[in-house]
Amino acid sequence: MSDGECGDTILKIKNVSKHFGGVHALRGVSLEVLRGEVHALVGENGAGKTTLMNILGGIVRKDGGQVEFAGRVVDFDSPAQSQAAGIAVIHQELAVMPTLSIMENVFMGRMPARRGLVNWQQLEERTRELLKQVGLDISPRTRVRDLSTSQCQLVEIAKALSLRSRLIIMDEPNSSLTQRETQILFAVIRRLKAQGVAVIFVSHRIEEVLEIADRVTVLRDGCYVGTLASREATVERVISMMVGRELAQSRLRDAHQPGPTLLEVRGITRRGVVHDVSLTVRRGEIVGLAGLVGAGRSETARMIFGADPIDAGAVLLEGKPVHFRSPKDALAHGLGMVPEDRKRLALFMGMTVRQNISMAQLPRIARWGLIRHDREAALAMNFVQRLRIRVPHVDFVERNLSGGNQQKTVLARWLATNPRLLILDEPTHGVDVGAKAEIYEIIRDLARQGIGILLISSELPEILTMSDRIVVMHEGRVTGVLDRGEATEDKVMAYATGTVREAESPAERGTS
Repeated sequence: MSDGECGDTILKIKNVSKHFGGVHALRGVSLEVLRGEVHALVGENGAGKTTLMNILGGIVRKDGGQVEFAGRVVDFDSPAQSQAAGIAVIHQELAVMPTLSIMENVFMGRMPARRGLVNWQQLEERTRELLKQVGLDISPRTRVRDLSTSQCQLVEIAKALSLRSRLIIMDEPNSSLTQRETQILFAVIRRLKAQGVAVIFVSHRIEEVLEIADRVTVLRDGCYVGTLASREATVERVISMMVGRELAQSRLRDAHQPGPTLLEVRGITRRGVVHDVSLTVRRGEIVGLAGLVGAGRSETARMIFGADPIDAGAVLLEGKPVHFRSPKDALAHGLGMVPEDRKRLALFMGMTVRQNISMAQLPRIARWGLIRHDREAALAMNFVQRLRIRVPHVDFVERNLSGGNQQKTVLARWLATNPRLLILDEPTHGVDVGAKAEIYEIIRDLARQGIGILLISSELPEILTMSDRIVVMHEGRVTGVLDRGEATEDKVMAYATGTVREAESPAERGTS
């Protein structure tokens, strides 16, 4: 089958429904996927994409409807049954074991053996052939912990091929990848397509969806909205179907004059990680921190916030030197930080929205060492209303919220501390377009109130739209600073790849 050709139907979903308690996750969803087709599945958080994937992957069972795979009606009781039928699911949180080798990860539970002894030579040869198919030129004996995120993605695809999968479902496979790594992933997907493998591609990045997909299916509030051929689809049309309304384009920041310098970073260094980084943030200013994965942006933010040590250099707040030994010190000085991985580093998923929002303010709402639950509930309700967090009540468990509402909860926690400076590391990571627009407006409003914002993002359009100035890093160093009016994608990427470096000193870079 040549590239671009799709065959007959491999998957038919007919009127599938699923509810969890009183929540209807899927309401009579129907769609078809063809052999050798890249079929994108898009929708806001809570649209039902994950539930549908989990049904196909045997993780949850449907309540109604019918699923046909390869011409046979199926109803999987477990992931093992789904895999045996020829379906592989690659989740956003990769299911790899970092201390084991690539070949052990690919063939875990299925290693070639004789009389109880693993045939390591055969295992290596079979793995090497699979890695060749996904374009990964690396020893099968390499430990997974030594791989990049994109290489781990390719290992998961190799594992899917080892299972002779006829349908591969990819959940946000490029959410943590650079543009170059995304193109490598897309090349692999096109090779799978040419081999007749069907791919369901789930993503919030609509531009990239239209680049790789043959067709795009949109879900909203658990319902099927429609399917478009990629040649008929536009970003605006897909987004309108997703949110059920026209979504205003991100507008430019309101013209305003930032206030005096709030944060000044002078040549901070952490050996082997960050080298001689200088930057400034003024009151009411949004400073974008751009760069490729591994450039040192998050590490720089953690050093400023007291989460990682500083070997050399200085941090000043309103002209006064400060030395934060911990995030607690930074918090006491009016700093807040929303980390990149909200589930692992910020949220307590088994606790309530009320508890998550009040976490940084417990001393203020406690009396005689006991939490005043009435004050805690009032604090949480105030920010639920201000940030339009969609939740039935403040005692709703955090893990049951959509990604966008979880991110708003983290923002609410830090806003409750009345910060002078907020560090936002990938604040819209894994968030749908509707919630993304709302978070942008929250950030803009904070800047209007005079709060300084240091914004880290891997999405160039986000950096360009939101920032007053852009500081670009490459391999742990600042390579350029661009004012809003002169910044373009080409210029930012030139600095981010180290192709161009500014000639001025670190001190000048920080205050340009």
